[in-house]
Amino acid sequence: MNNYKIYMIALGLAGMGLASCTADFLDVESKVESTTGNFYQTESDAYRALIGCYDGWQCTNSNPGNIGGFYMASELMADECFGGTGISDVGNYQVVDRFDQAQSPSELNIFEQDWISYYAAVYRCNELIAHEEQIAWNSEETRGTYMGECRALRALCYFDMVRLWGNIPLLTEPVNENRPQVEPDEVYNVIFNDLLYAAENIPASAYPKSDAANNDGHITQYAAKALLARVYLFYTGYYGKEPSVEGVTKASILQGLEDVIASGEYALVPQFKNLWPAASTWWEGNAASGYTQQSTYAGRGNEETVLAMKFNYTSDYNGNADGNRWLVNMGIRSINVYWTPYGRGWGACTVNPNMWMAYNTGDTRREASIINLVSEGIADDPNYENGYKDQRDYTGYTVKKYTTLSKWEQNESTGEWTLTDETTGLGSGGDYMISQYQDFVVMRYADVLLMAAELGSPNAQEYLNQVRQRAFTEEDEEGNLVLSTYYRQVSATQANIMNERRLEFAFEGQRYWDLLRQGVDYAASQIAGNTSVENGGNPGTVSITASNITSKQGLSQIPNNQITLSNGVLKQNAGW
Repeated sequence: MNNYKIYMIALGLAGMGLASCTADFLDVESKVESTTGNFYQTESDAYRALIGCYDGWQCTNSNPGNIGGFYMASELMADECFGGTGISDVGNYQVVDRFDQAQSPSELNIFEQDWISYYAAVYRCNELIAHEEQIAWNSEETRGTYMGECRALRALCYFDMVRLWGNIPLLTEPVNENRPQVEPDEVYNVIFNDLLYAAENIPASAYPKSDAANNDGHITQYAAKALLARVYLFYTGYYGKEPSVEGVTKASILQGLEDVIASGEYALVPQFKNLWPAASTWWEGNAASGYTQQSTYAGRGNEETVLAMKFNYTSDYNGNADGNRWLVNMGIRSINVYWTPYGRGWGACTVNPNMWMAYNTGDTRREASIINLVSEGIADDPNYENGYKDQRDYTGYTVKKYTTLSKWEQNESTGEWTLTDETTGLGSGGDYMISQYQDFVVMRYADVLLMAAELGSPNAQEYLNQVRQRAFTEEDEEGNLVLSTYYRQVSATQANIMNERRLEFAFEGQRYWDLLRQGVDYAASQIAGNTSVENGGNPGTVSITASNITSKQGLSQIPNNQITLSNGVLKQNAGW
């Protein structure tokens, strides 16, 4: 599903039937509309419905009104970033960042669109699952592939939701009912079983990596096995117990990761910076001769991508929502800096200075992950004051892995080269606020290696070494890749593996959940603190207290509107 529009499929079919009439001869079947009566019959129907499920999953990040999807919520709650945005913006990001409703008492529905989008996506998956038996399958392989992907998508949605909100309603049929929240174990049982189904029924040959340009957005057998490990590690860490689902054991989860590694389908991209468009892109030229974008970006669907959420540049304000809606939030506040690859944005997720200090000398991941606004000279740009004086929670650092990119265009009449607002950054135009389309990489091969090491693989040291050696790989004067003299091997202990995860997956939406699965008290101790920032150019402080996190057990605010609409069936999480 790379680089083509995922069209919205009308899967709410129950309400789409034609109105019936009293005369039988007037009861005709539509030849152009899909209803529950004429759909879900062929494999083609199943595939259309599956694309609708992918679209539903994508909409959890591309729908207008989301706080920024699961990714931004994960970053705001971690110790990596602060809320940021403009000094006159509402304080919803600060509520999430500080776990503190007092930051903006009226913001009681911060996650409402996220809640709606996730349950809409689950409904689509439930529709396809409910009609599986009435489809005329031509082969069991096709059936296993489509239904495996569908179940894995449902699992992904529920995994996000149960981590965010803890106690949530569980719907496994396409119904619209006001149901109470269930115990998290019930949700996790569905997640594990769905991912097990996908791992066992999607053939390894279904989406070969050799054709990644066309299929890297699909969930593969290997992605399902890697996701099983992520769910297992979080569940056993956060809840402190083993799952009660048959076939889910530490040994089986580790074996699944070893299968991914042994498949030969994936590898580490040789240089870390080439995983990220902004870290591997620059402009050459000048206003007289013109500008040329240079890049060593490994590309979408590169050999390290196990699963990516795909986006497109065709979003508009007429209901087509398929862009990476949160990426503009991450851009440098208000301005384009002329001689950098960075586009402008809204200044969210300013980076905690502790993250810059966490990297050792020679670790290439630091400059590939973080924009240092001072050392890169951006703070000296004459236009920079426009954004700086409007920036909240300014630290001098912002995220590089996920940020907008600039775009130069030449005026045909004057020949003048200027930066434009069409900063989708990967080569196509569109509204820079809604048409960003950098992939969100859900699972990288590096994660597979480190999870296998953490789960006690006999090759744990080798797997850790691979990740660390890549981090300290640099180019010599001849352009050859060599291991830096700063590289030092560390033993594959739990503490070292977790620290490596912090550095490797910084700003990828993993850190908060890695902290939380080590215990709520531990997570709170790492996140809490006082950090000096600047707000609109004036001194300020970001204060995060551990008790705000522990009192909520690390969970998020359930939208108050949803509680009201449920007539009190839904209960707010403790502490909110």
